[in-house]
Amino acid sequence: MVFAAFVPRRRDPTALFVVHRTARVALRATAGQRRRCFGLLRSAGDVWACVFEVNAWRRRRRDAPLAGYQELCRELVVSGPGTFAELDTTGARSVLRRFSDSWFAAAKRRAAGEVSARFPRRRRGLMPVRWYHGTFGIDGRRVRIPTAKGNPPLWVRLARDVPYPVEQVRSITLLCEGGRLFLDVTAEVPITVYPPGEQPDPGRVAGVDLGVIHPYAVAGPDGEALLVSGRAIRAEHRMQLADTKARRRAVARRAPKPGQRGSRRWRKYRRRARLVEGRHRRRVRQAQHEAAQTVISWAVNRRVGVLHVGDPRGVLNLPAGRRHNLRLRQWQIGRLIQILTDKATLAGITVRLVDERGTSSTCPACRRRVPKPRGRTLTCPHCHFSGHRDLVAAASIATRTPGGGPTTPTAAAVLPEVVTHRRAGRHLPGAGQSRRDPRRPPWTARGSVGLRRPAPPPCGESLAPKGEDPQHPPDSRWTLVEPALDRI
Repeated sequence: MVFAAFVPRRRDPTALFVVHRTARVALRATAGQRRRCFGLLRSAGDVWACVFEVNAWRRRRRDAPLAGYQELCRELVVSGPGTFAELDTTGARSVLRRFSDSWFAAAKRRAAGEVSARFPRRRRGLMPVRWYHGTFGIDGRRVRIPTAKGNPPLWVRLARDVPYPVEQVRSITLLCEGGRLFLDVTAEVPITVYPPGEQPDPGRVAGVDLGVIHPYAVAGPDGEALLVSGRAIRAEHRMQLADTKARRRAVARRAPKPGQRGSRRWRKYRRRARLVEGRHRRRVRQAQHEAAQTVISWAVNRRVGVLHVGDPRGVLNLPAGRRHNLRLRQWQIGRLIQILTDKATLAGITVRLVDERGTSSTCPACRRRVPKPRGRTLTCPHCHFSGHRDLVAAASIATRTPGGGPTTPTAAAVLPEVVTHRRAGRHLPGAGQSRRDPRRPPWTARGSVGLRRPAPPPCGESLAPKGEDPQHPPDSRWTLVEPALDRI
């Protein structure tokens, strides 16, 4: 993940451009270290709540709210040392910075006419804490987390090595996700340097169409295209939803009433549910990163310098029913755009958002409206053109003008002739050749109770004898009788 676009080093005009990248690393903490880390997160939540309390008092006195970072820091100094347990000043200031940025971002959106923008009002029990360069220490897999003056040092061990050189690390962030502790390590990484003649060409433009079945469909300038399948990601969402519903039905009788304290068994169930949900989010996030990396590698190999990405986020404002709204939220359009932009920036490729309206329902040959197809093949009833719906949309997006220009293409779309197919999320359950969810025990599989055919070999060849239809194998009952006759 990249927090900022590429920025030059002001100290040296000849230095390379760098970007800020963040890697999430799990912590392997003892019981005492885990207790102290959660204490820091709770103290950060207290800082967040104190800002709300101060602004509530000022609102009752009809005073202006405290939103500026400098004003909030002055209030923090007045509170005195030791107010927030082991949380030091640097960690508390990171929480104030987060509040100030959220407040001014909401104010800017409301000034632009976006009435749905809301100021931060929600209290949180655990807040992420960030420490900047010079306040923490890294020694291999051990990290020293700063604490308030007078407290013993807090050293924690990482589950894996930091993926960046220590001298490039600029900040660390302690956070909790699904009941597990993580550390976000942010570093300055230089933009990729290519040999002469192999760098991305700004004159070569490719279009990118975002979707659910295919997270990224890319149409290049030379008639080449890339399709990244996201069916494994969609299946992961569906299986997670089915498992969640089944667990809720199973424990519905044990659920505490509103206002009633839950039992120990209920707390164990909620902890297990949070762990499963956190694992699901990490799986999907990893698959999204794999899909974006596939697109960038494909673009680098073909020296594509500019990516025109269709922005479909306008559909999120249209009410489409309970089920379809859930599908749109699980699509995570903004995250797909952000991940692709981050990796493209690191590779030296420019990403531009364009209007994608009508690209999947317009014939690129005669430029007439086409009825929405049932499948993935778009067929024009006027000129009888036929092609993959997502790739046709990507080819049309490549001709769009960024910045809200006219949607009428100024040049003819380059239709793909050679298509490369890739899959995203091979690590997800059921994404292998067996096409079965490993989370289901074998005895719950439905169908025949007889002997099952062995799984196909890694090469993908059929196990059926030559001339035999693999879809209609011979009856397996005769193969079971023959050994018995031999023994008789």
